[in-house]
Amino acid sequence: MTMALPAPRARARLSATPGQIALALGIAVFLALFLVWPSATVIYVAFTEKGGGAFTLVNFADFFRTDLFLRSFWNSFYVSAMAVAGASILALPLAYITSRFAFRGTALIQTLGFLPLIMPPFVGAVAMQLFFGRNGSVNLLLDDAFGFKIPFMEGLNGVIFVQSIHYFPFILINLSAALRNIDASMEEAAQNLGSSGFRLFRRIVFPLAMPGYIAGASLVFVKVFDDLATPLLLNVKDMLAPQAYLRVTSIGIADPMGYVIAVVLIVASVAAMALSALATRGIDYSTVQRGGGGLARRKLRPYESVLAYLTVMLILLLVLAPHAGLLLLSFSTVWSFSPLPDGYTISHYARIFGESSLYIKNTLIYASLAGLIDVVLGTAIAYLVLRTRLVGRDMLDWAASAALAVPGIVLGIGYLRAFYGVKLWDGTPLASWIVIVLALATRRLPYALRACYAALQQISVSLEEAAENLGATKLRTVRRIVTPLMMGGMLAGFVTSFATAAVELSATLMLVQSNSDAPLAYGLYVLMQSAAGRGPGAALGVIAVLLVGVCTVLSHFVIERGRAMPQAGH
Repeated sequence: MTMALPAPRARARLSATPGQIALALGIAVFLALFLVWPSATVIYVAFTEKGGGAFTLVNFADFFRTDLFLRSFWNSFYVSAMAVAGASILALPLAYITSRFAFRGTALIQTLGFLPLIMPPFVGAVAMQLFFGRNGSVNLLLDDAFGFKIPFMEGLNGVIFVQSIHYFPFILINLSAALRNIDASMEEAAQNLGSSGFRLFRRIVFPLAMPGYIAGASLVFVKVFDDLATPLLLNVKDMLAPQAYLRVTSIGIADPMGYVIAVVLIVASVAAMALSALATRGIDYSTVQRGGGGLARRKLRPYESVLAYLTVMLILLLVLAPHAGLLLLSFSTVWSFSPLPDGYTISHYARIFGESSLYIKNTLIYASLAGLIDVVLGTAIAYLVLRTRLVGRDMLDWAASAALAVPGIVLGIGYLRAFYGVKLWDGTPLASWIVIVLALATRRLPYALRACYAALQQISVSLEEAAENLGATKLRTVRRIVTPLMMGGMLAGFVTSFATAAVELSATLMLVQSNSDAPLAYGLYVLMQSAAGRGPGAALGVIAVLLVGVCTVLSHFVIERGRAMPQAGH
């Protein structure tokens, strides 16, 4: 009889209780109000007549009849595709060299290669102009030495150049992981059949790593396609995201074309992710055994070692140029028509801490609140999905993760339309700092959810069953057993949400109603608009990079500590 007790216990524990049902309904209401409704509002306005509620396709017909919009669409597609190509050129050598060869400094290279992601791309655009612009350091030296300049940063080229450098870590991270998972015996078999060098890479290694490459490339495409601030800062307005922003801010929220462009952005994002999944469907990339735990690392010959180090150094110098430019600009007095600043000062930092400290304060408040909301919701969704048999629980996971497919500019437009004029019980307009926090929380929820989900997966159900067998209620079990064991994952989720929310601009650019409510990313964008503000803006950018960098290091520390604790327990 005692042997049969755990099964009913498990079944009872896995069934949904009234409290779990209420929790699921609360999460569903949150997602419906702050993700589904704003997104649906954008889609609804796009498909209805201006000033009326009748369904129409005229707005989309107008979109495809307008040369500016068609040109913007193809420009966005072209820039995204070329950014994927540029990011691939940067990521492939780094990933292959560090995974294939016994290469000193692999960990350092991978870490430095990740750094571009912790800088807002529009901030990097300003720094890249200083080095590679028409009158930047490189072109001034080229003009003096050879009498010509290279249009690195002209028009769409500038957007492609900046975005390739900023987003290439997505490909680097995913491709490196895929290369490490390739069975060494596959490579050995190909070598025994006479394949070597570039042919071996092209026919065996890269095809087996294709899932990782496509995952990274699709992320780069979507991120570039949806980016708003970088084209605006480089004065490139004939792209879809800038056009959506300009239509809504210049003509007004009643103009349907901004919403039509937003729908096109959503469709493009979803299509890119769907095509990336279809590209690897029906093809078997698995191997029978893990022969050597990844590709066999071979030693480099002396001349190969020189070439490898030169390649790595050149790529790292290029991808870290925005950070170097930003740091120099933050200390410069004047930097114009010269390879380096004319002089140096710390006055920009004094001004930031004096006049613009409100941006930093607001960011700390907004990002902290957004991270807290995300961790609470992420933990609750993970628990409902993994620990209950609640009908429709997987829909909560899907709905929360769907925020990744909604561009920031679209969510910002949806919030502006849905909550403009709405007031709280005390008369405070909802379209203030409150709606900024909600937008940040909704945008970053998938990151916290995945961290909490992974943490809960590592906790054995038997620990909860033991607590309930000793008389603990479900709530007490969650509070005293589950939450402490999940703390590492919850902290990692909070730090990730905080760090990414701290530099979010696409959504907040639409929602800031007054300068007193503006976060750090908005302040950065405003300061970078004028030559006089770029010094203080660079100082604020350095603070943003340090803030995100510290958060990234903390998240890695928390994750590694969480992994080490179970091993210590064994």
